[in-house]
Amino acid sequence: MSSLGTSVDFSGLWIPLVTPFRQGAVDHAALAALVKRLHADGVAGLVVCGSTGEAAALDTAEQDAVLATVLRAAAGLAVVMGVSGYHLGHTLERVAELNSQPLAGLLVAAPHYIRPSQAGLQQWFEAIASASRHAIIVYDIPYRTGATLELATLRALAAHPNIRALKDCGGNTTKTQALIGDGQLQVLAGEDIQIFTTVALGGVGAIAASAHVHTRRFVELLQRLQQHDLPAARDVWHGLRPLVELAFAEPNPGPVKALLALQDEMTAELRAPMTPASAALLTQLKTLL
Repeated sequence: MSSLGTSVDFSGLWIPLVTPFRQGAVDHAALAALVKRLHADGVAGLVVCGSTGEAAALDTAEQDAVLATVLRAAAGLAVVMGVSGYHLGHTLERVAELNSQPLAGLLVAAPHYIRPSQAGLQQWFEAIASASRHAIIVYDIPYRTGATLELATLRALAAHPNIRALKDCGGNTTKTQALIGDGQLQVLAGEDIQIFTTVALGGVGAIAASAHVHTRRFVELLQRLQQHDLPAARDVWHGLRPLVELAFAEPNPGPVKALLALQDEMTAELRAPMTPASAALLTQLKTLL
């Protein structure tokens, strides 16, 4: 293992990129334009091929092509690549393939479907972290993986020199606050509705799908919180909450893609079994813009 990624600072606003499609294929022109706009809007970095990016519907060649487009368009902006699976050997092969890429880190979820023990989860993340030349963000999202990372396991993982941050979708505020208090992992809100709370408590930032839209306001929100200007941060947050709530009123990324399509940034196309936002939700989303 190299220490290449261990000094990366994951604070600030990160966007888990959608993957634009047009007539069934990845729309690389729309993707590049989106990356350039988000960069100009002041985000800290981008996450490629996460759940918002419909990574499960992309084959490896498509994922590699998406990453290449993002890296070209990002022009030096930090980029994290999503990694998931349930076969450790195959996942380690994927990590080895990504070691040559100029990434800020890897976003790694627990193995889905098989629901290992806490010892098995620790083994999974430590094996990946030891094989990676990039820093690891642990993606704690039990409602997608079926595996819950306990506080003791996350504390053990924090001792690994290449495990540096947590995308927190664990749904346990006690665990979140304990990890923030420990100060060993950089804690990022992974549930958009928890951005204000997590950062106000000492989290370093957020990986927020809803921030594809009104991005500058989300950047301002985190800046206000980091400056301890709570009254101003509250005002910004109250203005953004309707967007956050509607962005997840139906399965992600349907609503976000609908919003981006309303802004003429891409089509609202998704890959089955994901479906576009309903007509009823689309009517509500139009009021946000």
